[in-house]
Amino acid sequence: MLQLNVKNESARLRAVVLGSAVNNGPTPSVDEAYDPKSLEHILAGTYPVEADMINEMEAFNQVFQKYDVKVFRPELIENYNQIFTRDIGFVIDDIFIKANILPDRNRELEAIQYVIDQIDPTKVVRPPEEVHIEGGDVMLWNDYIFIGTYKGSDYKDYITARTNMQGVEYIRNLFPHKIVKEFDLVKSKIEARDNALHLDCCFQPVGTNKGIIYKSGFREEADYMYLVNLFGKENLFHITRDEMYNMNSNVFSIAPDVVVSEKNFTRLNHWLREQGFTVEEIPYAEIAKQEGLLRCSTLPLIRD
Repeated sequence: MLQLNVKNESARLRAVVLGSAVNNGPTPSVDEAYDPKSLEHILAGTYPVEADMINEMEAFNQVFQKYDVKVFRPELIENYNQIFTRDIGFVIDDIFIKANILPDRNRELEAIQYVIDQIDPTKVVRPPEEVHIEGGDVMLWNDYIFIGTYKGSDYKDYITARTNMQGVEYIRNLFPHKIVKEFDLVKSKIEARDNALHLDCCFQPVGTNKGIIYKSGFREEADYMYLVNLFGKENLFHITRDEMYNMNSNVFSIAPDVVVSEKNFTRLNHWLREQGFTVEEIPYAEIAKQEGLLRCSTLPLIRD
């Protein structure tokens, strides 16, 4: 049995589900695009090709092997995008929460059922249908659970709005001993530079007391200030609109002092090293074209 344990974003990683780009299917049509960034690349003819994405994910896998992390991969679904495992489920403490995702992505959850079968069934939950919540919006920081949401009355009109307030309340009720704080995120169906698809597109803690943040990803300045006051402005690396677009906040921590980052994130990687982090740089720019990066491709199961 897998003894789940995830309490924050950066404790030493022991087991993870890493997505797969194998047999990824054809380039989606314009109508099939889930987010404005994918749409942009479909229209421009620059949508990533499978071979490049497989190579990028294998580079990520090699880093996990280097640090002796147990890696699970989804079972293969032919002609299907299985890269972003963060969307389909997530672990808080020792509970595995199945996400209520876009209906046509349910098969992705079935593809990791063999992993879920290794978890105590009393520790696996699925929210009721009206609860929308995806792993990219759920950020753990010890006693805190940060959750990205969208409070606009036009929520249902936005395919980029993935976690609703019912999702926030569901987590609040499931973990009454935690401080659950929601953040109202900026959404756009048409401009990827103004779309915080998930919370990890505009914020992520690294190490024990630092974080990466994009101020304009929050609809309310008070939400941004909440994090500034909690972490201290001097401990936050502020990214630009273009850096947010390129997913600079979507890195992944293997340990409190080890961060996996995209090799083109020059400014961020320099800052991380200045702060004493070991930065494992890998290519991931092709996968980034689908508005997801390193954190999106992972589903941590066990951390120290």
